Amino acid sequence: MSGVEGKLELERIVFIGRTFEEYLQMFKLREADLIGRRILDCPAGACSFTAISNQLGSDVTAADIAYYYSADELEDKGVQDIEHAMSELVKVQGNFVWDYFKSIEDLTQARSRALNDNIRDQRQTPERYVPVILPNLPFNDEDFDLTLSAHFIFMYSDRLDYDFHLKTVNELMRVTRGELRIFPLVDLSCKRYEHLDRLIDEMVQQGFAVEEMEVPYEFQKGANQMLSIRRMKP
Repeated sequence: MSGVEGKLELERIVFIGRTFEEYLQMFKLREADLIGRRILDCPAGACSFTAISNQLGSDVTAADIAYYYSADELEDKGVQDIEHAMSELVKVQGNFVWDYFKSIEDLTQARSRALNDNIRDQRQTPERYVPVILPNLPFNDEDFDLTLSAHFIFMYSDRLDYDFHLKTVNELMRVTRGELRIFPLVDLSCKRYEHLDRLIDEMVQQGFAVEEMEVPYEFQKGANQMLSIRRMKP
């Protein structure tokens, strides 16, 4: 497969997403919080948040390295990744809270629904799906009222270092005029990100208001908090 210079090969990208309903709980949002607002979802993966939110009257942009590839390629990749992830999940079910999802079958249906909504929306409105390589974003300063970032920052602390996390958070705040919300605050081993306090101190020193907030969603054990970073009103 021909590639875009500097981007990951498709085989190294996991294309799995969460549903719109999960987003509302992960980020402690109501539908009313979204209407009429310009929102960035980054990295958005195979999530259905952009598709459903725009139907409700939001102006949402999805950004992800995966969008260098076509919707057809990503649909095939997503189906394969869901199948693989579910087979692996059977081995580590104890790392998860089976409350929101009652079974692996229930989870599989949700992941498939998110993928289907995402791919359908990509085909209908491809301009909403912007390929990016973090920590750099092709958007203007303070372009978005709200930025959401799920299941990427902090989770891969075993392969992405503190400098990358700090640069990514600063870049997400650069394009945000209101608030950035990050979920979850744990790594893949279900432990709180070890440099989180250091990063919070850094953002506070830059003049941002930072708060750890409990949310009404926990699937991965211990992953029931998000980080809110807001610009201080003048």
